Amino acid sequence: MSDPFMSRDDIRAFTRTPFKARQAKFLRENGIRHYLDAYGWPVVLWASVGDVAAETAVATWKPNKAA
Repeated sequence: MSDPFMSRDDIRAFTRTPFKARQAKFLRENGIRHYLDAYGWPVVLWASVGDVAAETAVATWKPNKAA
């Protein structure tokens, strides 16, 4: 079974910043549940990211012009 937590590299790629304070700010501003470990690095469950991705799915474009 895979690890339920995102790795630091995964969080870095997801937030697009290597800095832990900016990562925490990104997660907080986007409503992604997380906590900070003893060293101040954010810890995120994969399930919490999956829920956010499902909620922010972009609808497909449909023309409103009559054919």
